[in-house]
Amino acid sequence: MKEKKQSAAGSAQKGASGAALIRRFWPYQRKYLKTVAMDLFCAALTCLCDLVLPLILRTITNTAMNDLAALTVSLVCRLAFVYLLLRLIDAAAQYFMADMGHVMGVYIETDMRRDAFDHLQKLGYTYYSNTKIGQIMGRITNDLFEVTEFSHHCPEEFFIAGLKIVVSFIILCTCNIPLTVLIFLCVPLMAVVSTALNHKLRAAFRRQRVQIGELNAQIEDSLLGERVVKAFGAEEMEAEKFAQGNGTFQRIKKQTYHFMALFQASTRLFDGLMYLVVILGGGLFVVYGAITPGDLIAYVLYVSTLIATIRRIVEFAEQFQRGMTGIERFFEILDAPIEVRDAPGAVPLQVRRGAVDFHDVSFEYPDDHNAVLHHVALSIRPGERVALVGPSGGGKTTLCNLIPRFYDVTGGEIDIDGQDIRAVTLKSLRSAIGIVQQDVYLFSGSVAENIAYGRPDATRAAIEQAAALAGADTFICALKDGYDTYVGERGVKLSGGQKQRIAIARVFLKNPPILILDEATSALDNESEILVGQSLEQLAHGRTTLTIAHRLTTIKNYDRILVLGADGIAETGTHEALLAQKGIYYRLWNQIPADAPC
Repeated sequence: MKEKKQSAAGSAQKGASGAALIRRFWPYQRKYLKTVAMDLFCAALTCLCDLVLPLILRTITNTAMNDLAALTVSLVCRLAFVYLLLRLIDAAAQYFMADMGHVMGVYIETDMRRDAFDHLQKLGYTYYSNTKIGQIMGRITNDLFEVTEFSHHCPEEFFIAGLKIVVSFIILCTCNIPLTVLIFLCVPLMAVVSTALNHKLRAAFRRQRVQIGELNAQIEDSLLGERVVKAFGAEEMEAEKFAQGNGTFQRIKKQTYHFMALFQASTRLFDGLMYLVVILGGGLFVVYGAITPGDLIAYVLYVSTLIATIRRIVEFAEQFQRGMTGIERFFEILDAPIEVRDAPGAVPLQVRRGAVDFHDVSFEYPDDHNAVLHHVALSIRPGERVALVGPSGGGKTTLCNLIPRFYDVTGGEIDIDGQDIRAVTLKSLRSAIGIVQQDVYLFSGSVAENIAYGRPDATRAAIEQAAALAGADTFICALKDGYDTYVGERGVKLSGGQKQRIAIARVFLKNPPILILDEATSALDNESEILVGQSLEQLAHGRTTLTIAHRLTTIKNYDRILVLGADGIAETGTHEALLAQKGIYYRLWNQIPADAPC
C-alpha cells in the first residue's frame, strides 16, 4: 500500500511541459480567435489610463515648475477631459472582458467536457477497472472549471503585463535611460525566482488535484455502500479512513500555501527593491539635475504601475497553475488508449441466423496479462441455448464478454454468421446482442425510461408490451405512479427481482437475435427466481442464448452445457449426458468436493 501511494505521488509530480500543454490546448482556444482578439484589444484599452496618467501628472508638474503662468485652467480641463474619456473607454472595455471573455471560457470548458465524455464513452473495461470514478468526476468538473478561468485570463493578463512593461520602458527611456535600465534590471531577476517557484507550485497543485480525486472516490465508495457500513457497524472505520485521506489533503494544501507564501514574499521583496532604486537613483538624479521633479513623479507612478501589474500576475499565478493542472489532467483522459474500436472499413453486422463460432480463441487481460482462455473452439447453432458452468475464475464471464467486444481476443477469431466481429461496427454488433446481468443497473429516472433505455424512441405501447412479456407489468401497475414511478439512484426503490424484470423488459424491447445471461438469477430469492426464470425462458425462446449459471437447476433443460475448467472446455453435453460421465459436472450437481472420491 505504501509503495502504491509513493507511486501515485511520483506520478503526480511529473507532467508535460507548459509549452506542450499550451500547444495541445490551443485548438480549443483557436475556435474563438475573434473573441480572443477582441478581448486583447479591450485589454489594451484598459492599459491606456494606467499609462497616460503619469504623463498627465508629469505635464502638470513640469509646467508648474518651469512656467506657472502656462498652467492654465484650460490646460487642466483639457487634460481632465482626456482622462475622463479614457476612463469611459476603460469601463466599456472592462465590461466586454468580464462578459464575453468569461462566456468564451464557458464555451471552451463545454467543448473540452464534451470531448472528455465522448472519449470516456469509448474507453474499455480495463480503464474503468483501474481508475476511480471520483477521480474522473473531478477531472471533468472541477478541473475544467479552472480551465475556464485560465482560458480567459491567461492571454489577457500576460498581454496586459507585457504591454505595460514595454510601453513603460519606452516612455521612461525618453526621460532617463540609466535610471530606467537600473529599474528594469530587477525584472529578469524577479522572473527567474518566480519561474522556479512556479514549478514547485504546479507540482503542489497537481498533488492537490490527485488527492481531492482520491478523497471524492473514497466518499463516493463509503456513501454508496452505506447500507453495508451500517450493517457491519463500520462507521468508525470509515471515519478513520476519511480522516486519513482528509489529513493527507490538508498536508498537501499546507505545502501549496507554503510555496504561495514564498512566491508572494519574493515579489514583495522585489517591489521594495524597485522602489528603493527609484528613491535612491531618482533622488540623486534630481539632485544633479539629470531629471526634473515631474519626471521623478512619472517614474514613481510607472514603477507603481509595474508593481501593480506584477502583483496581478502573482495573484494570477495560482489560477494559472490550477488551469495548467486542469489542462494536464484533461489530456490524461484523452490520452487513455481506446483498446476496442471500429477497424478501418468496418461494415454493419448482418445477422441472418445467429450462429456464434469461436475459432481457436485465446485471451489474456491487457493490464495484468492474466491468461484466462486458451485455444477455445466452440460453435453455437442458431437458436441454440448453451449454458456455461464451472468453478469461479474459469473464464465463463470473460468468454461472454468477448462476444460483444468488451475486450478483444488476443488470439483466434469470433464469428457471427461467418462475419469476424472485429470487422463489423461496434454499434451494429452490440445492437444485435442483449445482455442481462446479475448486478442490474437502473438509471435515475422513471420505470418507462429505464425499459426504453436501448430504444429511446419506443412508444408507450411498445414499452408496456415489453414489460408484459417480462412479467413485470403487474408490479409496475401496482406502483404509485405506474410506469412513471421514479426508481431512485441505481433503482434503490425497487427490489432485486423487480429490477431484474425491468432489465429483462429492456432486452425484450431491444429484441436482439443473440442473448447473453450472466448469472441473471443467482442473487434472487426463491420466489423472485421462479418469476424471473419464467421471464428469461420466454426471452430466450427462438434466440441464440448463452447463459452463465451457478444454480444448475436453472439450466438442466438447456440444449447444451459447457463445463469450463483451467484448461478450457473440459466437458460438453446435455444435463443427462454429463451426469452419466460422472466428471466435473457430476460433482458440481451433487456438490461433491473436487478432492473427494465419487
